[in-house]
Amino acid sequence: MSKRQEQQRFIRHYKDVKSEHELDMHKVAAFAKQTGWKMPTPPSDVDMLAKLFAEDAQAERKYDKGTGKPYRAYQAIPVKSGQLNLFVYVDTDEATRPEMVKSTFHRREQIVTDAYTLTLDLDHWHSVNPTEEPIQLPLDITFDVELRKAADDDDDEAA
Repeated sequence: MSKRQEQQRFIRHYKDVKSEHELDMHKVAAFAKQTGWKMPTPPSDVDMLAKLFAEDAQAERKYDKGTGKPYRAYQAIPVKSGQLNLFVYVDTDEATRPEMVKSTFHRREQIVTDAYTLTLDLDHWHSVNPTEEPIQLPLDITFDVELRKAADDDDDEAA
């Protein structure tokens, strides 16, 4: 059994033992620790700081001089390093076209994966709740993005 499967089994065990409907994973982890679960080794201080830097790079926004709209200051570009999938970060203003394409398609693939798994979740929910009104999920989000961009314009005018 893989580590992931073992942890998934423990989550089900916790749910059964505690009879909880909504699971707080901090409580699950604390319960696992109480039962003698082998705790993971914390990452190194450099790994922890690198993760924080990566999160901060992804969160940083700059503003387009022409439109005034925000954009990500850094683009995450996937790179393969041995068996690990890692990311390097490039300033958006300095990114080459190939770097921008790689980053863009990686982010698009994340969106597709999220949409795919969400539709599978809904398909299952519909099958176990046949008397409920089906939840409609439009996957073409082009209009939603345009609405968001227009709302940004409205916010700018109000300021």
